[in-house]
Amino acid sequence: MAKLGFFFMVCSFCFLFGSARAAELEQDVFPTSQGDLKITFIGHGTLLFEFGGKVIHVDPVSNLTDYTRLPKADLILITHEHGDHLDSKAIDLLLTQDTDLILTEKGAEKVSGGIVMKNGQAIVKKGVKIEAFPAYNIVHMRSAGNPYHPKGQGNGYVLTFGDKRVYIAGDTENIPEMKELKDIDIAFLPMNLPYTMTPEMVADAAIAFRPKLLYPYHYGDTDPSKLLNLLKDQPGIEVRIRRMK
Repeated sequence: MAKLGFFFMVCSFCFLFGSARAAELEQDVFPTSQGDLKITFIGHGTLLFEFGGKVIHVDPVSNLTDYTRLPKADLILITHEHGDHLDSKAIDLLLTQDTDLILTEKGAEKVSGGIVMKNGQAIVKKGVKIEAFPAYNIVHMRSAGNPYHPKGQGNGYVLTFGDKRVYIAGDTENIPEMKELKDIDIAFLPMNLPYTMTPEMVADAAIAFRPKLLYPYHYGDTDPSKLLNLLKDQPGIEVRIRRMK
């Protein structure tokens, strides 16, 4: 498995308490040009980023952890409106008067007071540049012509932390827009069937846009070791497995 460059050599692994499903939450820490970026892997499609004194929650879901034990949000990002990604209870626990809530048009139908981002838009909030990218199905369908995630309704996000770019794909397949991404340092790609990607689809996308570090997430019952094998001969792409079923 290929190793990352020098800026990923400083990486710590630690735990915090309060998960309803497990006693610990895994964390990794990465240096950037503006200080450390700490990522907490809560589970499924749910993440927590801490950077520059700011707290960013992505798709918080209350049955994955005890949010009363986690820091309040400066920024909340919602990729789409499905209940395993948009949970109003978790959002309410994390909101303060100063929280910016970023979500989709469909998400805004369920939660009020947010900022709607459409595919292709970019904004800066709490010192973090946020770019919204498409997230949709091409192959996997609920029924003929009815994809699990229709084009134009969901967002993936690229977040810029100092000199590092982090891609959170949301629920999507290996769509053309994903393959055109550039300069991604850390990528989170979903890998559960039938809703998102197979390991082969994830590998296809990763080989196209070549993130330096790839985390499969939202992988359900899919064996993430299959992805390790598919990318083992790809220089410059490290795959890390965390508990993100």
